[in-house]
Amino acid sequence: MKGTPFKLKQKLKPAAAKRKAETDQKAAMSEWGKFKKRTAQRAGCPDGQDFDHASGECMTAGSNRANNSRSGATKRNYNY
Repeated sequence: MKGTPFKLKQKLKPAAAKRKAETDQKAAMSEWGKFKKRTAQRAGCPDGQDFDHASGECMTAGSNRANNSRSGATKRNYNY
């Protein structure tokens, strides 16, 4: 994606990337987004780890994102 300032893993057109960035920023600045950011920063997780709001502890970023997939299949597999 030459010519766009957005560095995304998704291959979006520049206009779509801009809209996505605006939507993501709006979601991050919502009350829930601000709460998640505050609690994650307060937890002080080491590098490479994210704060899991479901369990209330730090875990590796990959496993945290796998646990919180939208499909529900992972949640059923791990009893979340």
